[in-house]
Amino acid sequence: MTDKFMSMKNLTFTLFSRGGKYPVATPDYLNDHTPKTTDMVFKAAFDLGKKVLHPMFEEMDRNPPQLAGNSVHVHEGVRPMLETLGEDGWIAALFPEKWEGENMPSSLLLCINFIFAAANYSASVYAGLTMGAGKLILSFGSETLQNTYLPPMLAGKWQGTMALTEPAAGTSLGDLCTEAIPFDGQLEGGQSEIGQPAGGYKIFGEKIFISAGDHDGVDNVVHLMLARIKGAPPGVKGISLFLVPKFRPDAKGNLVDNDVIVTQVFHKLGYRGAPIVGLRLGEKENCIGYLVGKEHQGLSYMFQMMNNARLEVGMGATSIATAAYHCALAYTRTRCQGRKITAPKGSAPIPIIGHPDVRRMLLFQRAVSEGALALILQCGMYEDILAKDPGQADCHLLLELLTPVAKTYPSEMGILSTSTAIQCFGGYGYCDDFPVEQHFRDMRIHTIHEGTTGIQAMDLLGRKLTMENGRALFLLKQEMEETMASAGHHPSLTGMVQSLAKGMGMLEKTTLGLGNVAMEKGPDAYLADASLFLEMFGILVIAWQWLTMAEAVLVAQKKEGLKKKDTLFYKGKLHVAQYFFSYELPKIQGLARTLEGSDQMTLAVPGDCFTD
Repeated sequence: MTDKFMSMKNLTFTLFSRGGKYPVATPDYLNDHTPKTTDMVFKAAFDLGKKVLHPMFEEMDRNPPQLAGNSVHVHEGVRPMLETLGEDGWIAALFPEKWEGENMPSSLLLCINFIFAAANYSASVYAGLTMGAGKLILSFGSETLQNTYLPPMLAGKWQGTMALTEPAAGTSLGDLCTEAIPFDGQLEGGQSEIGQPAGGYKIFGEKIFISAGDHDGVDNVVHLMLARIKGAPPGVKGISLFLVPKFRPDAKGNLVDNDVIVTQVFHKLGYRGAPIVGLRLGEKENCIGYLVGKEHQGLSYMFQMMNNARLEVGMGATSIATAAYHCALAYTRTRCQGRKITAPKGSAPIPIIGHPDVRRMLLFQRAVSEGALALILQCGMYEDILAKDPGQADCHLLLELLTPVAKTYPSEMGILSTSTAIQCFGGYGYCDDFPVEQHFRDMRIHTIHEGTTGIQAMDLLGRKLTMENGRALFLLKQEMEETMASAGHHPSLTGMVQSLAKGMGMLEKTTLGLGNVAMEKGPDAYLADASLFLEMFGILVIAWQWLTMAEAVLVAQKKEGLKKKDTLFYKGKLHVAQYFFSYELPKIQGLARTLEGSDQMTLAVPGDCFTD
């Protein structure tokens, strides 16, 4: 087998192959990073992934976290990994120079996270969660909270988490019950270090499914937690954001127990190397939280981060699918089985990559993972443009529209892709002799993380598509038309251009039809088949990305002095693009027919018909 888990060449190519109005080699939105400088960063990240994260891949799965007392024991490699990521500046990369960061563009950070997650998804999430929590503190926390908590978090010594979910409040966060009561008494251990004259808030409640919510790979765990201040308005309008550490620093900087109890470690199908825990808060009435930002604004603060969090979930799924593909590719090149139908009698078995159906499976895996990577980096580009100029309203609309797709397409299709990788191995793929069964299990969480597929579908159809009277879809059509106009100058891409144009017309017709359903039958009927619409929308958007990459290939092939490796890479890329347009894009025709003729039957099916 091979230790290769991703292609550096494909990553760099994809980053710099944006189409339409963004065909430059050194885009301004990348803060003047060139292919040469990004290559240096990527190589450093790959080296870390290969030497530190990847060797723990199977060990972390075989020896999952265990609860011991009020602490979760994780793989012994987690602590040195986080210390290395902190010392070398990877956790602080997206932060300003004041925090020893470098204001790394979102696109590059997504690429780095792709490398780490392909090496070992479970290991990669520890630092990613700390980055996200730290960003919330930087954006909305007081200067005292920033100075107290950011340095050890960015150094990899303290873990950051997002603590949202409760037993009775998962997707419906408006139902959460965790309570925050203003605290005027003297804190045990002192409160002057935090700078909260009234001592902050006492926190009471329970949280579940908190990723990296406790572990002994760090000295402290810092929860960015949603709770409701006593007397706050009901529903989402009464939710506030709090910083709740496992240990709070006293006036001398010593860590004091903060009454955060680990109730359980969930035993999971996959993604076993990182703990997901349950927490009980305030059992001894001594759990103190500190308000982040303003009262009752917690959900809006979280939603400002949601786009990036959903892109990261999509990138995690893409990474796992990519790693599984490389395992399957290596195996099919070396596993000899069967012969071609036309082979003479008595001829030797051939590597199974020589069989057409195996090549089809490999093409499918590449079509999914590389297409998803391109879309996520397209969204990363919009994030970077907005970071430089928040007034770019069109970029904001496009990012809002495409984020549900960038989260869902790789998550849903990644399940099929990793399943196909198992199929390439035959019976061996079903056994833990090879890593693809672990990739398959690790993949499954991504359709749930940061909003299920059904939630993403309703978000796309019910909110994103209707923003500003449908302007986001109009802008996307413009982007696609620019790509088609440019690609149309290449005769070999004419068929793809025509297929994409036909698909766009089909999507517009379907969208109009659903609009009529909304007017005639109401919002329930309009959203009844939202997941099918998201699936159709996703296939079309990925086709657009493949057309962009196909054109970039044709441009690159004209360069002089190409090495044989480059020539084969570009040739293969074109074959995958052709596969997507021949095998995947036609699937939207069936989805369109279902959406047009479904009559929203799921609304009429009575609950009592689902009998045992």
